[in-house]
Amino acid sequence: MCGIVGYVGHQNAVPILIEGLHRLEYRGYDSAGLALHRKHGIEVHKRQGKVREMEASLPKRFAGVVGVGHTRWATHGVPSDENAHPQTDASGRVAVVHNGIIENAHELRVQLEARGVEFASETDTEVLAQLIAAVETDSLEEAVRTALRSVTGTYGIAVMDARHPEQIVVARNGSPVILGIGDKEMFVASDASALVRHTQQAIYLDDGEIAVVEARAYRVTTLDAAPSAKQPTTLAVVAFIMALIALVMQQKLITDDGSVSKDRAPTPSTHTEPPTWSATPGSSSTTAAPPPPARSRASPSSRRRPPATR
Repeated sequence: MCGIVGYVGHQNAVPILIEGLHRLEYRGYDSAGLALHRKHGIEVHKRQGKVREMEASLPKRFAGVVGVGHTRWATHGVPSDENAHPQTDASGRVAVVHNGIIENAHELRVQLEARGVEFASETDTEVLAQLIAAVETDSLEEAVRTALRSVTGTYGIAVMDARHPEQIVVARNGSPVILGIGDKEMFVASDASALVRHTQQAIYLDDGEIAVVEARAYRVTTLDAAPSAKQPTTLAVVAFIMALIALVMQQKLITDDGSVSKDRAPTPSTHTEPPTWSATPGSSSTTAAPPPPARSRASPSSRRRPPATR
């Protein structure tokens, strides 16, 4: 299972992306990485291992206001630094993070190699990056749309192009992609748990949809370039459920057979009221206010005096 995060705005993207990747760790992964728009182009840092290990290896002055991050579970190619995401084309101009499986990746790779394209990894994701970069157009949106028309399989992708440092293009087919709407900033994720700290308003892409994401705006269309009207959804309930699942997984309460471990299961509470959410539409933060713990009081019949001593 893989995870995607992305950010376009005015803040340093690195802490936001790292925090989002940590929230997606419960899904399982073998490597992690980031790609940022920098003054000289797109800069990628990735490695096999945990998010914290990748974070520790980042340069001290690694910063930017547009970027994507990924946690990868190996499908095409072994776990390695080379196969970690983000993947780029041969020139390093296009960077892609991808959830899913491209079923015709081998055929597309053979076609690209016949045109002289050299590959640096074993991944189907690099095939996407090379395919997008090969499209002759100045529009990243159109390049992604054209490339995806050649693809068979499932994908949730986020794409950056050094020629368009103000935007991320995302697309979905069988793998979730969510846009988070902030205050003059936008977020991208494959899981609501990576968004809940930053926004309450989100757009869920449907299969066959593409979105151009910029700090102050987004546009959603279909693979056929038809406009797609989308209404924001409130994340509170969805994110609360996802956060609960993440907490359970991180605490390793789930055993291999899917049941709750008895020796680590939490003690049931007698309080039945749900937590209350404090949020306003368009706010940039969400807080859950848990109810105070219920106090248990012994009934009169259960109160016993100590036995008299003789």
